[in-house]
Amino acid sequence: MSRATITRSALALAVLLTATACAGPGDDEQATVVVTTNILGDITENIVGDQAQVSVLMAPNSDPHSFGISAQQAAAMERAGLLVYNGLGLEEGVLRNVEAAAEAGVATVEVGAAVDPIDYTSDESEGQPDPHFWTDPARVAEAVDLIADQVIDNVPGVDESTIRDNADRYRGEVEDLDATMADRFAEIPEQHRRLVTNHHVFGYLAERYDFEVIGAVIPSGTTLASPSASDLESLANTIGEAGVPAIFADSSQSDRLAQVLAEQAGIDVAVVSLYSESLSAEGGGAASYLEMMRANSDSIADGLLGQD
Repeated sequence: MSRATITRSALALAVLLTATACAGPGDDEQATVVVTTNILGDITENIVGDQAQVSVLMAPNSDPHSFGISAQQAAAMERAGLLVYNGLGLEEGVLRNVEAAAEAGVATVEVGAAVDPIDYTSDESEGQPDPHFWTDPARVAEAVDLIADQVIDNVPGVDESTIRDNADRYRGEVEDLDATMADRFAEIPEQHRRLVTNHHVFGYLAERYDFEVIGAVIPSGTTLASPSASDLESLANTIGEAGVPAIFADSSQSDRLAQVLAEQAGIDVAVVSLYSESLSAEGGGAASYLEMMRANSDSIADGLLGQD
């Protein structure tokens, strides 16, 4: 082979590698499904399986209201084949990136808005949509079908029958979870089904399983708000009058305010940690949506039955 031939071959290879590295929307890069929160990420991964790459933006043990992303992750959002996000105001730190991806032509699905959302009914967020739909497995089962449809419609190269099979299998596991949670909560007498949480995060669970939410340490649907001294005093009085045995704090947040509230209540109140808004790392007790919800069900039941 002549030196000129070798040179032309090397040049052609360099051009090919450059073109591959710079592939944009419409190329192989578009086979990626980008998901904002790790809870939705786990659900989506179960649906997609090995049919496409799923990239989850939110790290384990993070707060969905405040987590941020890198410039590289923001760029990946704008090259995705599909962007799956919770919506209803949950991902406050990445909303502008979601909007930028949509403006760039990326197919997006706001899952929370499509599963019959409810509104907050008290405190600072009253009347606003509640984004925490995943605490109700029945709504998650609806979300499974929604995400499967969006993947099939928008991600090139996936096999529809495989996606449908994955979705059917996983939806069955979510429905089993729903039955397990109902059985566990049935152990709690009706007069003890009263919840006090770190912030307003369990409205859907309360509606599904017949609980009453009597208050939150942070009287808002977001962890970015702050309670006043009068807020804490009022809730402490409510807890004392209702005889609530436990306050439930989120594992991704400091429980300092919950501990202060427990002291102010003047009664023996346990502060119980829940994985309410984020999955844990592997081995942390809530590495998947199913594991998280089973752990929370046990913690809520034990806490309200005074076993914690």
